[in-house]
Amino acid sequence: MRAWPLLGTLRRDGSPRISPVEPYFTGGQLTFGAMAWSGKAHDLRRDPRCVLHSAISGPDAGEAELKLYGLAAPADGPHREACPDAWWLREPHAAANVFLLDVTEAVLIEWDLERGRMASTHWSPGRGLWGAGTPLPLTSARP
Repeated sequence: MRAWPLLGTLRRDGSPRISPVEPYFTGGQLTFGAMAWSGKAHDLRRDPRCVLHSAISGPDAGEAELKLYGLAAPADGPHREACPDAWWLREPHAAANVFLLDVTEAVLIEWDLERGRMASTHWSPGRGLWGAGTPLPLTSARP
């Protein structure tokens, strides 16, 4: 079973919404679509702030996690049409909103479960790379 990345958006009242999404890289851009009537599409049309979180298979799998924070912008014709496998190409144009993600921060979390450590690496356009692989101890206070 394939696990889909999750997209976090902000509802009208400011509370968070998470939804699965199918991202594509097209023309050097991270592209994703949403059904035009969906909550995530309404959220992004109103407030473009969002986060894309990579899928993981389980809480103790030790898989790296990638979090991309940014602003969603409507994709124009060339970007919208650039991915031949995109689901929205099989839908009427008005049925799908397609977005580009302008990444304002990226965070990579890597887990070393044997040593009980987590390392984080951060990047942003203005600051560049920081905290590259800085190890942090895990607590054993998990329920």
